Amino acid sequence: MRTNFGAKPMMYPMPVLIIGTYDENGKPDAMNAAWGGISGDTEIAICLTPSHKTVKNFLKTKAFTVSMATAKQENACDYVGIASGNTTENKIEKAGWHAKKSEFVNAPVFDELPMTLECEVTSFEGELLRGKIVNVSADESILTDGKIDVAKLEPITYDPVNHHYYKLGEIAGQAFSDGNALK
Repeated sequence: MRTNFGAKPMMYPMPVLIIGTYDENGKPDAMNAAWGGISGDTEIAICLTPSHKTVKNFLKTKAFTVSMATAKQENACDYVGIASGNTTENKIEKAGWHAKKSEFVNAPVFDELPMTLECEVTSFEGELLRGKIVNVSADESILTDGKIDVAKLEPITYDPVNHHYYKLGEIAGQAFSDGNALK
């Protein structure tokens, strides 16, 4: 028997994305967003309410970064989601993060978040941000044989039903291979 929940924003895993921008004075800002994902080879799409300071920032700079929230930075990642950039001074400092400018776009890369997509705004309509991924950068600490290692990254996912964060990282199988057993 199945239980019906109606139309709800429920999907697993739901990424925890940290959106980084600069304001008009070059001050870094960040917010936590869960409704987003890859929508093309070099495109990301994220649903954001226009009232966010982050939205105001990327509409001016035409750039943003998207970092994967990690288990090690869970408290700070949650903090930047519950503290508004419109009303909170020194939000990045309070999170304990250090920002440096991306080499590719006019947006911050946070040292404490080891994987970042560096993006240019391609459109923002209604509440849907679309961005062109210009570069993906990763700290060497999360690499194995030159590739991003999910177990080292320890990204977290959001549970929209129970409001928990879960750590990802355990291998469940081999993509493009395990299904061959059914051929």
